[in-house]
Amino acid sequence: MLEEWIEAVCRELGLARGEVDRDLVLDLARDVAHGVARPGAPLTAFLLGLAVGRGAPARDAAARITELAESWAAGRTADDPSGAAQSPTGPA
Repeated sequence: MLEEWIEAVCRELGLARGEVDRDLVLDLARDVAHGVARPGAPLTAFLLGLAVGRGAPARDAAARITELAESWAAGRTADDPSGAAQSPTGPA
């Protein structure tokens, strides 16, 4: 079902199926959902798409985002499980 959906969306948007790395996007979404917040997953996938649309190589951009998500998760403390006080970009 997922492959059929991807193919249908690609046709609708005029994309070649080979342009879409399903596993890359799903792995990135998983890492963000677990390391940052679940709602961040679809938003991050969208941001990845914007970066790729502007010429960034998908694998490079995804790797950078994954590193950011990992450092974000590592910044959380037992006293502040939200990670807001310890996030790499400062308080939320």
